Amino acid sequence: MTLEQNRLRGKLARKRRIVTILWSVAALALPAIFLAYFFVWPVAAMIGRGVTPHEGVEGTWWGPLLEVVLAERTWRLIAQTLGLALGGTIGSIALGLFGAHILSTRSFPGRGVIRAIATIPFVLPTVVVGVAFRALLAENGPLGFLGLDQSMTAVILAMIFFNFSVVVRQVGAVWADLDPRQAEAARTLGASRFRAFWTVTLPALKPSIWSAASLIFLYCSTAYGLMMTLGKPGFGTLETEIYIQTKTFLDLPQAAALSILQLVIVIASLAVSQRARSKSETALRLSQPRLRPLARRDWFPAVVTFATVGSLIIAPLFALVLRSFSTPQGWSLNNYKLLATSSGAGFGGGATPLETLRNSLLTASDAMWITLIAGLPLAWWLSRHARTPAFGRAQKIVDAAVMLPVGVSGVTIGFGFIVSLQIAFPDLARSGTLVPFAQAVVALPVVVRMIIPILRSVDPKLREAAATLGASPLRVALTVDGPMVARGIGFAAGLSFAIALGEFGATSFLASPDFQTLPVTIVRLMGRPGADNYGMGMAASVILALVAATAMGLCEWLAERSTRAAKLASTSARRGAVTHAQPRRVTAQED
Repeated sequence: MTLEQNRLRGKLARKRRIVTILWSVAALALPAIFLAYFFVWPVAAMIGRGVTPHEGVEGTWWGPLLEVVLAERTWRLIAQTLGLALGGTIGSIALGLFGAHILSTRSFPGRGVIRAIATIPFVLPTVVVGVAFRALLAENGPLGFLGLDQSMTAVILAMIFFNFSVVVRQVGAVWADLDPRQAEAARTLGASRFRAFWTVTLPALKPSIWSAASLIFLYCSTAYGLMMTLGKPGFGTLETEIYIQTKTFLDLPQAAALSILQLVIVIASLAVSQRARSKSETALRLSQPRLRPLARRDWFPAVVTFATVGSLIIAPLFALVLRSFSTPQGWSLNNYKLLATSSGAGFGGGATPLETLRNSLLTASDAMWITLIAGLPLAWWLSRHARTPAFGRAQKIVDAAVMLPVGVSGVTIGFGFIVSLQIAFPDLARSGTLVPFAQAVVALPVVVRMIIPILRSVDPKLREAAATLGASPLRVALTVDGPMVARGIGFAAGLSFAIALGEFGATSFLASPDFQTLPVTIVRLMGRPGADNYGMGMAASVILALVAATAMGLCEWLAERSTRAAKLASTSARRGAVTHAQPRRVTAQED
């Protein structure tokens, strides 16, 4: 190869690096501005409030935080928060392992239906679930005789409702792919079924169990909506105390200090979850999944699984729907009629629940578009193959930064908006303009995590073939990645809409008397005495659940239609890749 050819190749390589850098900057610019303005600034402002001495009081920067940390009430709140999270985690793992075994490794009639029912919690707002368990466990409910209404046991059961499917999906996916011959060999050598499971199967499942447990602990430690609807009066967590100090006592420094402590807990949980997740991805070499017929020896895990699905998922939702038609005068649609005519008994003025539903739909739609606009270019950049160590390190740093909102609860984000954006733009706060941005911050990591695996599954040869034919990076992304990722984008849009629709933590701080959402209205109704308020809260929860499920179903339907076109585009692109990539390899060999 001549010197001139080397210079030309080096020039082309430098040009490609410059183009890559420019497209990277373009892809990261908007997400970086969004996260800096609507996440970093609010959280930093919140931390600043927590370490700043009270007005008129001299002291060091750590004085206010140390004062809160040393308080007896703070340690009681921490113990209650961790106790609830630990109880929810242990219960979810214990029941979820039975479900993972039955629903992921065994075949039987109705298996698909039960698995679909187990995924229902993914589209339900926390407020709806809390109200559903109230309907089931209240004194006049089907299980009122148990005396569990507004107890910590009820909160833990609701946590298991949400996280049972997490164990089934994460642990079950690994369990289904395990080679059963190792456990069969142990049984052949005389080991009992329990011993074979304990010595062979459980060690292989440990990474996925730890990953699920750490993630569930994170979810349970930030179960703000469940505590507000199911919690016992006088029994609080760090999140409920932050809300009380902010909304009731207007003690922002105290609330900020508590938010810092809560932030430490959830970030520690997130770190453990990330470490466990990386181990679960690399710890095993798996075989092809194979379902076995349900055997007689599986009766105990089968009974536990069916009982869990029936009592913790189906029963609360059925009780919610049934209770929404119950009135002091008998069974009727009066609760639903009141949603359009009344703001609730004992409330002066204010919007009706249907008017707040309209606000929820508008803010959720705005949040969905904000999430997609900020998340798609970010996911595209994070899914690129790292050709250099520097690019790989940059991807890891950005990926960790994107996941930070997962480690910050909605309560902390909402409080950060109050001490930063709401003070800077009071008119925007009163109009509800800030609400969709807070909801988008909460939904962004979920959307990015969902789209990245889909983009990484695209064959790099397709992009190389398009680039060889002279297509720009933008054209490659639109013509190659676009059709392939269409279904994932549709599902991500539906999920982000459902998350924003039912978001309560951040929205409860930003909602004003002039602008409230339906989840905030539901909690307000359930927190006031009166049969009308109780019935309206039930009816509003049913409507909220139906809207969220309909949104997810509609996005899935639209995504399925786009997938058909994607398959055709993928087939033509592969043919083009084979046609144009092969001569290029021959030329390179000859060169």
